[in-house]
Amino acid sequence: MLKAPELLLPAGSLAKMHAAFDFGADAVYAGQPRYSLRARNNEFSTLDVLQQGIEGAHARGKLFFVASNIFPHNAKLKTYINDMEPVIAMKPDAIIMADPGLIMMVREKWPEVNVHLSVQANAVNWADVKFWQSMGLTRVILSRELSLDEIEEIKQRCPEMEIEVFVHGALCIAYSGRCLLSGYFNHRDPNQGTCTNSCRWDYKVENANENETGDLQQIMRDAPVETIKLNFNEALEEANQSFSAMGDMPRHPLADRPYLIEESGRPGSFMPILEDEHGTYIMNSKDLRAIEHVARLAKIGVDSLKVEGRTKSLYYVSRTAQAYRHAIDDAVAGRPFNEQLLGQLDGLANRGYTDGFYQRHHTQEHQNYMEGVSKAHRSQYVAQVLNVVDGWAEVEVKNRFAVGDQIEIIHPSGNQIITLAEMRNQHNAPISIIGGAGHKVRIPLDAKYDKALLARML
Repeated sequence: MLKAPELLLPAGSLAKMHAAFDFGADAVYAGQPRYSLRARNNEFSTLDVLQQGIEGAHARGKLFFVASNIFPHNAKLKTYINDMEPVIAMKPDAIIMADPGLIMMVREKWPEVNVHLSVQANAVNWADVKFWQSMGLTRVILSRELSLDEIEEIKQRCPEMEIEVFVHGALCIAYSGRCLLSGYFNHRDPNQGTCTNSCRWDYKVENANENETGDLQQIMRDAPVETIKLNFNEALEEANQSFSAMGDMPRHPLADRPYLIEESGRPGSFMPILEDEHGTYIMNSKDLRAIEHVARLAKIGVDSLKVEGRTKSLYYVSRTAQAYRHAIDDAVAGRPFNEQLLGQLDGLANRGYTDGFYQRHHTQEHQNYMEGVSKAHRSQYVAQVLNVVDGWAEVEVKNRFAVGDQIEIIHPSGNQIITLAEMRNQHNAPISIIGGAGHKVRIPLDAKYDKALLARML
């Protein structure tokens, strides 16, 4: 029988932490104030809340890891050990770290503390893992850029080291998150925890001319923007023929033209976009979803499966925890993969899914160049149950729904799909439809579904 890998979920708040545990997580991770890569939307930014989280997790028999994984400049070194003192005193189950200097300082000061190597440290081979094992670390979070076969070889060569991998969440355009776009555009350093996700912005291409000093200038707006149309299969065949003939890959006639990009939230601010022989760099990756590989990862002996998303919603945390819990339990019991889990995750806001680098040689379709907005396919989160009294649930509305809709009740005890038969407003008057967020309504619901989440089937 396979050993069940740990299911590790993000915790951006106490409520999300408890939701993760309710729906099947074994452990959560949260960012340390000032020293993690999630400075925004982090309820654990104060030490008292962080302590409540650690104590709350331990009271439930669960694990709580603290991310302290920035790459600090000299100024932060002066305060680091003093700021770590109260955190270590709370007895988190591990500290997630990336910077070798900070790791050295923590290992010297608190050799008894478990240190997990962050994905930011880009561990991609078994020798790397053995090095960190010799430094006294107890777990390595492998880089996202590894295949299943590479992970298996690392685990075989390093059986004593705990291995953790990401299975779900946003992917970065940079190697394991080492990006400078946000710092370049907004002076907010991603590696200091203040990333503004510049790779996700909505960009438009504008024609440009190069002036005598070499600067790019926008062509007047009434001039049409020329589009480079490319047939991927034809271009690939051309490239293969070109390489086989030991010649240079032919360039498109418009490839050497200068262009500017304009982001929708910054009209009138134009930035140069350049193309070389490899192509034009537009930066929107699909999201990682590797639930179909859970059984293989468990068989390999991976110790922890990690979901990304400390700034995501409570619904996201609950839904991913539930789906991956089912996948792990099925894998351990020897049951085949349940493809319905894919549909459940499609219902989350996403930019399209890919299984990342777990399988090599995916086509260009696995890089999301065409769609820059989130999309939901199967269901939409519409409400959260606040309480149930006498067969009527008071719900906080998140998105529009109506009488007659198919509603999925999402609850740790199990999910159920019902047809919404009636609905009442705060004055107990019957209504047939409710708009967006900011409202509370009452619907008939069994008391066992107290605190459930509701999704409208699309």
